[in-house]
Parts: sequence; structure tokens; C-alpha cells
Amino acid sequence: MRQLALDFSGARSPPRDGPFAVAEAPNCYYTTRAVAREELIAFALELLEQRFRRGEVCDSVAVMKHYFTAKLALRPSEVFACLLLDNRHRVIAFEELFFGTIDGCSVHPREVVRRALAHNAAAAIFIHNHPSGVAEPSRADETITTRLKEALALIDVRVLDHFIVGVGEPFSFAEHGKL
Repeated sequence: MRQLALDFSGARSPPRDGPFAVAEAPNCYYTTRAVAREELIAFALELLEQRFRRGEVCDSVAVMKHYFTAKLALRPSEVFACLLLDNRHRVIAFEELFFGTIDGCSVHPREVVRRALAHNAAAAIFIHNHPSGVAEPSRADETITTRLKEALALIDVRVLDHFIVGVGEPFSFAEHGKL
């Protein structure tokens, strides 16, 4: 077993009983003490963050769904983010670009194009949350996805997917044939 040393100083809630160690076995993690819910979430998010660091290949829809849910599902207002990738689908950056209200968010294609160019991205995946918990796309979601896809096509950046995060399973435009 491999031992992991984890620092949760950035967690939303501090650990209750000080730091804890984690032993890693194939597909299992063992902690040295009982772990609070907040610590467990922070630990899971850290594991997912490792899969989305610069240079990591982004090839698992299931892992993406878990990561995006952990990042955005509990936000009280809409957040629109973009995962920018190179031509081999390696992560360049995950950026939260726009912040809205409880029922909407203004997304500006010009700014998305600007960020894609700044990172020299070859592909993009969009993600946003629905604070209502309903992960079904609205007509506005479909419209902005089309506009973003058209704008990015002008600079040869492929749109691979657009995920909507809510309660339960995230909605994938690609899986539902809406791209």
C-alpha cells in the first residue's frame, strides 16, 4: 500500500481532528481515523483534481461527470466553465468564466474565444450548473452551445461536449446527440 499525505487547508471546512493519513490500495483508500463528510468530499475532489491537471489526458466521460459535479453542483448560482484541451485531449486549463444568478448566466462567445486563443486550445468542453437541480438543457442552453460551437469553429477549436450539472446524473449534449 502507498501512503498519501494530504493537506486540507483549502477545504471549505477545516478537519475536525487534525490531519489524517490515507493508505491507498488498488481501488481502495483507508484512513487513519474517522473522517468528516467535508473532509471526505475534499479528499475526493483532490483525487479528481489530479485527473484534471495540465497535461493529463481527458478521456473518461464518467470521471468528467464526477469532477464537474463535485466542482459545480452545490453552487448557489449559475457558473459557466470551460475545460480547454490540446489536440491530444490533454488538459490545458479548467476555467470558471461566467457567474450568474439562481436561474441564469450571461455567456459571451467573444470571451470564450479569447480564452481558447490565450491557451492555444484545440478543443473545449463546456460545463455549467443549474442551481435548481434539474440538469435538463433549456432552450437558452441549446442556443448558446450552438453559438459557441460556431464561434470556436472559426478558430479551429472543436467543441467536444457541454455538461449541465444538477442533482443526479449530469446531462451531456454529446451523449444526447445535441452537438
